[in-house]
Amino acid sequence: MKKAWITPDIRTKAQQLLARLSLEQKAGQMTQYDWGFNPINPDTGLSQRDVISEQIAQGHVGSVFNLAGAEEANRLQKLALGEDGEGVPLLIGRDVIHGYRTVFPIPLAQASAWNPALAGATAAAASREALADGVAWVFAPMIDVSRDPRWGRIAESIGEDPYLASAYAEAWVRGSQIDGDGKGNDDGDGGDGSGDGVGADTAVASCPKHYAGYGLAEAGRDYNTVDLSDRVLREVILPPFRQAVEAGALTIMASFNEVNGVPACANRYLLTTILREEWGFEGVVASDYNALQELITHGVAADEEEACLLALRAGTDVDMASGIYIRHLPRLVREGKVPESLVDEAVLRILAVKLKLGLLERPFVAPSDYATDERLPAEHIALARQAARESIVLLRNEGGVLPLSKSARAIAVIGPLADSRKDPLGCWAFDGRPDDVVSVLEGVRQAADQEAVVSYAKGCEVDSDSASGESDLAEALEAAGKADVVVLALGETFEMSGEARCRTNLDLPGGQRRLVEAVSKLGKPIVAVLLTGRPLAIPWLQEYADAIVQAWHLGVQSGHGIADVLFGDYNPGGRLTATFPLNVGQVPIYYYRKKTGRPPGGVYTSYYLDSSTDPLYPFGFGLSYTSFRYGEILCAKPRVALGEAFELSAQVTNTGDREGEEVVQCYVRDEAASVTQPLKKLVGFRKIRLKAGESEVVTFVLGEESLAIIDADMNATVESGDFTVWIGPSSAEGESVRLTVEAPAQ
Repeated sequence: MKKAWITPDIRTKAQQLLARLSLEQKAGQMTQYDWGFNPINPDTGLSQRDVISEQIAQGHVGSVFNLAGAEEANRLQKLALGEDGEGVPLLIGRDVIHGYRTVFPIPLAQASAWNPALAGATAAAASREALADGVAWVFAPMIDVSRDPRWGRIAESIGEDPYLASAYAEAWVRGSQIDGDGKGNDDGDGGDGSGDGVGADTAVASCPKHYAGYGLAEAGRDYNTVDLSDRVLREVILPPFRQAVEAGALTIMASFNEVNGVPACANRYLLTTILREEWGFEGVVASDYNALQELITHGVAADEEEACLLALRAGTDVDMASGIYIRHLPRLVREGKVPESLVDEAVLRILAVKLKLGLLERPFVAPSDYATDERLPAEHIALARQAARESIVLLRNEGGVLPLSKSARAIAVIGPLADSRKDPLGCWAFDGRPDDVVSVLEGVRQAADQEAVVSYAKGCEVDSDSASGESDLAEALEAAGKADVVVLALGETFEMSGEARCRTNLDLPGGQRRLVEAVSKLGKPIVAVLLTGRPLAIPWLQEYADAIVQAWHLGVQSGHGIADVLFGDYNPGGRLTATFPLNVGQVPIYYYRKKTGRPPGGVYTSYYLDSSTDPLYPFGFGLSYTSFRYGEILCAKPRVALGEAFELSAQVTNTGDREGEEVVQCYVRDEAASVTQPLKKLVGFRKIRLKAGESEVVTFVLGEESLAIIDADMNATVESGDFTVWIGPSSAEGESVRLTVEAPAQ
């Protein structure tokens, strides 16, 4: 059980505040409005903000979101406090998914760095900038496990694996919950020695989302039905959220989707039984946007009153956007349909978070070194470049075409994304500014020798294949014909991934394939740089491109990060955290798959008539400009008793001619368990840097947490028997060893 952050002092102060509030003001604390949505009422002539401002002054609003700007934040806080200064300050929230003004790589890219501490640092930087604009509640991290690249929001996720997502959840929460001086709580002791990521002076609350199951929407279609067993829920979906709670997350966002017939905001099993009773979560549960109203659309509530009752009883504390709580709760309490004690419990949690953040002592935005009105902080720009290059995954490098020589006489940078400053920001970056972005073209030009000729041509449109593109194609072919090497910047626009941006075709859109095929006929070396928000199914690209670089949407330092890799100033060390399918018919495809009862071989087994079952690129895969050799796995004690741990090690050697990073991955399989188990599951990883010829012994300790399964009675337990353990460079490779957990002697 995690350490409680609601101390007796906080509880006493929250109770004192609660006693001062009217029933309407209590419902107001549970109400959050969208400040960015500002229609004008034609009947009254008043804007939405006019109405909200009046409600704030009455104490009928507890939080707002989509407000950015210190001046506006301070104005609203003055309204909330009132003339006597006795009101309750607002909690101002915002989606700060992968940066604020300084936009970092999308989360799926940052996951590919296999460096949770780096993600914690980017989260802290984003919170510093957000807090300078008055935002004390960041709706992040997004820790939905996702196995379907058709789903647009896979871009915001950590990928397909619950263990890796859990590691990032912990680092992201601790990083984002900075203190009043802008320091992150990602140092392992929570800033106050508690070890839970909640410092004594925590000034920003994180809000892990979307709880739960949102990433498993059927058919990869956003907002679609989620139907999953309790086993999948507990084995795959919940571990990152539990780790976020253990790390000290002050709030949690409930998801849009239903889980087994009950929408999350009305799902008492999720919000109370598991979250509060099993995990001891003390913080605030907020709905997703308008999700209480959507209980009616789901068909589980007949009207707003019933939606209000269902959400409150399930454990939803804050109603985002719909206004249902403020419209109905006071009357329902007075009519005896809702006990006021239930409302008080929710409001007490909300007030406790505000007290924890210091909003009662410092409700107004103070001048900050991290204000970004005029420029981005230099340290954040440097961090963005580091995050960008660590996120890049080298997928192909035939003939060693990479790294490029800076003395190359002529380089052609071609493609619809080559000179884009908008698309590298990626989805959910509406605080980012294209003017702050370094494009691929600019990055290559700055990295190449001054005497090198770097030409540019668009080549085609990214989202259409019209006949009007003939002139673009001709220009591209002319530039490529004069070049020693061609860099093709391909992929998706920022609008092609993210919320409500799902695709059934996972190929390169528009005329990009035509462009690749035409350029390849010139016989020049081709480096394909993929700027995407999801894995693509592009097996054909291997026939035309000598090198393939998965660059994702990398944020403001995109061009510099890509150029660092292309020219060898940084040896790529990124590894995939989402499987790349051969074709969309394989989806969902992921490494963490179960055994089947059918033995391999023969007609009646699990296979396709028209496709391999293997992926294009497996989970954990990535190349380097050097090479690594794994020695045999050593285990001093390959047989242990129940309750003991295995200690395993393997020597990893850089056998190439340059320094490089390797992500050493450890997987385990329970060979005969009481319930079926995955063929492999990730239980550990280490990112190491080795000089040419250097070796390092990498050690993993596999204890109860690594070996446990959820048994038939839904209890976590370690069973006796044989286990196979792999240590290697991906989920598809590695040395293995058989280990045994022995049952107690009878």
